[in-house]
Amino acid sequence: MPRFMDVHHGMQGVTPEQLAEAHQADLDHQDAHGAKFLRYWYDAKEGTVFCLCEAPSKEAAAAVHREAGHPADEIYEVKEGH
Repeated sequence: MPRFMDVHHGMQGVTPEQLAEAHQADLDHQDAHGAKFLRYWYDAKEGTVFCLCEAPSKEAAAAVHREAGHPADEIYEVKEGH
């Protein structure tokens, strides 16, 4: 299944608890779109959050975030390097 990395900008001041709640919201919506959200990272200095998921399409990944209440600003299909 394709993997996608998405980016959320403007997240300055978000707490670890708020990030965990947002990730849980993704998990709560992922099954309806055949997606699996795997991990997330946060750059506190820049206020940027990155999420990695497996999904059948970019649109499916976007729909999960949209329904969870935090649409992604950018989404990229990524392949793992060795």
